[in-house]
Formats: sequence, C-alpha cells, structure tokens
Amino acid sequence: MSEVLLQVKNLKKYFPIRSGVFNKVTNNVKAVDDVTFDIYKGETLGLVGESGCGKSTTGKMIVNLLKPTSGEIIFNDENIIDANKKRQKELRKEIQIIFQDPYASLNPRMTIGDIIAEPIKINNIAKGEDVEKRVRKLLECVGLATYQRNRYPHEFSGGQRQRVGIARALALNPKLIVCDEPVSALDVSIQAQVLNLLDDLQKEFNLTYLFIAHGLNVVKHVSSRVGVMYVGKLAEIGNDDELYDNPKHPYTQALLSAIPIPDPTKRKDRIILKGDVPSPIDPPKGCRFHTRCSKCMEICKMEEPKMKQIENTHMVACHLYD
Repeated sequence: MSEVLLQVKNLKKYFPIRSGVFNKVTNNVKAVDDVTFDIYKGETLGLVGESGCGKSTTGKMIVNLLKPTSGEIIFNDENIIDANKKRQKELRKEIQIIFQDPYASLNPRMTIGDIIAEPIKINNIAKGEDVEKRVRKLLECVGLATYQRNRYPHEFSGGQRQRVGIARALALNPKLIVCDEPVSALDVSIQAQVLNLLDDLQKEFNLTYLFIAHGLNVVKHVSSRVGVMYVGKLAEIGNDDELYDNPKHPYTQALLSAIPIPDPTKRKDRIILKGDVPSPIDPPKGCRFHTRCSKCMEICKMEEPKMKQIENTHMVACHLYD
C-alpha cells in the first residue's frame, strides 16, 4: 500500500434527542458509532450502505461540517479535530467536498464564474486577472465552455451543475475530496460521464477520493477499496475485487445479490432480508445485523463482533470468522 493520507479512528457522532418542559437530553441518535478506516494517497475508497447508515455523516465530519462526538480524524499525521480556527481554514484548501444535489449546493443568485471564484478569493489563492484565468481553466477541466461563466445555475442541466460543483471543489488544489453521492441525483447516462470525469481529474491532479454512494455497481467502477456500513458501523472493508468476488459479511452478500445482471439468460439467487433496518436511536445489542441475518448465532445477539483481517486487505466484523 502507498502512504496513508487520512486515518479515521473510533469516530462517533451522536445527535441528542431532547424532550420535556426543560428540554433535557433523553436519548441519542447514534448516526456514526465507532468507525475506523484509512485512506491511502491517490486511491478511491468507496463507502456504501443503506440510507441512514452514517455514510454522509462520516464524510461531513471529515470536511469539518459536523463536529464528532468523539474519535480522531488524522490528516497528514495531524488530528484535525483539535485544530484551531486558523488551522481549520488552512485545512479547507486540502480537504473539499462535492455535494449530492448540484442545484441545492449552488447559490442561485451568483453566476457560476463567481461561485468558482469565491473560494479562490477568500483563501487568497489568486488575485485580479489571475482569478479569471483560474476560473476559465477550471471550467475547461470539467468540460464546460468558458463563455458560460456568466450564466446562473438554473440555466444548466443537472450534469452541468455537478460539473460546476466539481470545479469549485478543485479551485483550492485539494489533496482529498469527499464525493457525497455525486451522481445519485443524475440520469444514468450522465452518471457515466461524471464518473469518467472524476477518474480523469484524479489522474491529472493526483487526487484522493472518499466516494460515498448507494449503488455498489457505481462504487465498483471508481473505487480501489470498498467499505460497507450498516446502522453506524463498518461491517466489511477490502479491495474491490476481493469484496465483490468473495464477500464475507452476510449483509454485503445480500447487497451484492441485489445488483441486477444485464443478461436475461443468466439468473441470480437473491438474498431477501427479513424485517426492517433497526433504529439508530436504539440499535440491537451484539451485532447490529443479527435481527435480519439468516446465519445468526447466539453469540451474535450478545457480543459485538470486532473487525478482523481475513486476507491481505480484506477485513470483516462478523462472528462467523472467529
């Protein structure tokens, strides 16, 4: 493996639930509960799971849009959670985010030229005519015409707006970009174009991605390694080939069985999960997946499984492999 760029250690994010006359904290939503993983320089780590499993919350904590309840986020050997305001502003240049909804993330009252130029001016990356030159270059990098810089977000399609979001993320020459479901709001044909663009930009600018998504087929296309989350916990992580060809966790196996095969002559055995996803307010004891797992044992109901190494880079949190 290459050098580690980002380390997430025992990361937790609890959202308090308040009730009563005195607005006391009566419980917590355990959105992210003790998550640990590394991201290596130049790679793309995919993070997948059902809605509400904590993927986006993890990404927002990495870019400091949310403060963790506890844990560590170590970027270039520095725990960025403890950084002061001045250092946090400097870190903004190195860690950026691409949001899920390209329209909601862009100011409708600003032209796309001003949207891309704003972070450049705020962080003193360039001044005067150099700002305009940089905006033009960024537009060309993401496949937009430079004459479009004076147009407003509503004049663009969804795919074009997401390209503007990508250009804005690139404006500060970041090392790490958190891609928070960047193609889920786009048409399938446009998804492929944006994914290919992200791949090209990664090679051109030597970028590192944390790619958050629902679709395992999308993640496989762009990721070097893949992590699977379930109700705030990391269930499995490994190289894309290892995880897709030989999934270990029953939840990962169920997710992969749901991917349709574009061939009517081939059939696939679906693993149908029973019951509903547990609430992160009151998650089950032991393994959080045991309420829906067909391979559940008594130990699964009592003891939480620890992440263990199965192969070189393949790790799983499941009692089946103790």
